[in-house]
Amino acid sequence: MGQEKEMSFLDHLEELRWHVIKASGAIIIAAIVAFLAKGFLFDVLIFGPTKADFFTYEFLCNTSRILGFESFCNTNFDFEVQSRTMAGQFSAHIWTSITFGFIIAFPYVIFQFWKFISPGLHHKEKNSSRGFIFISSILFFIGVLFGYYIVCPLSINFLGTYSVADLVHNDFDLNSYIGLIRASTLASGLIFELPIIIYFLTKIGLVTPEFLKKNRKYALVIVLIFAAIITPPDIASQVIVAIPVLVLYQVSILISKIVLRNQKRKETNG
Repeated sequence: MGQEKEMSFLDHLEELRWHVIKASGAIIIAAIVAFLAKGFLFDVLIFGPTKADFFTYEFLCNTSRILGFESFCNTNFDFEVQSRTMAGQFSAHIWTSITFGFIIAFPYVIFQFWKFISPGLHHKEKNSSRGFIFISSILFFIGVLFGYYIVCPLSINFLGTYSVADLVHNDFDLNSYIGLIRASTLASGLIFELPIIIYFLTKIGLVTPEFLKKNRKYALVIVLIFAAIITPPDIASQVIVAIPVLVLYQVSILISKIVLRNQKRKETNG
């Protein structure tokens, strides 16, 4: 422990460099596996939300019928995805594989991040944060699944069928389509890390439960703006996306309370 405290700034940079290299190596390995599984990656995952029998469309259609309307049952997509540049498909293959590699390797990336910051923590702090890697990974994967099965289908269902005139036919660029999938899944995955972020901000004293409660109305506005950005401009889609984010915000308030309660208990016993 004494040696870790005596590390210079350059030593810390060197340590960080190796952790970044290891994390990048894991991403590259996972990306290579994804690159080789091209059929599954594109035919099943990337273009899955364009098919009428996609799980989300069937679920929302059945649910809407039970509620007495069929606004989610129109999934007859009449658009084409095209590549208009010579290297367009190869480039899309590379970057999609890297994105998928990052998602798969996320637990190891978090593990390397934890290995870098953990030497600066006290023994009790390490013990209380023992589930950090597992919980943050689970939240990230849940967010990615939410983005893929909720945000992506809602966006494709709206944008793929939207038309300003009968003369205009939708032909989407491959990179534009994949960009929507990538942005929706990664943004949702990172948003679902909110409880983890609040946990650490509370630990270092930047956030309190009172602060979160006081600014709940502003958070609501931000959440609605976020939902409006990543979803099509219809109320039903925005509400579907906003609800879990608001739930995460409430969970973050609870986590902040627990962190402060434990800190006060330690100060009292100490």
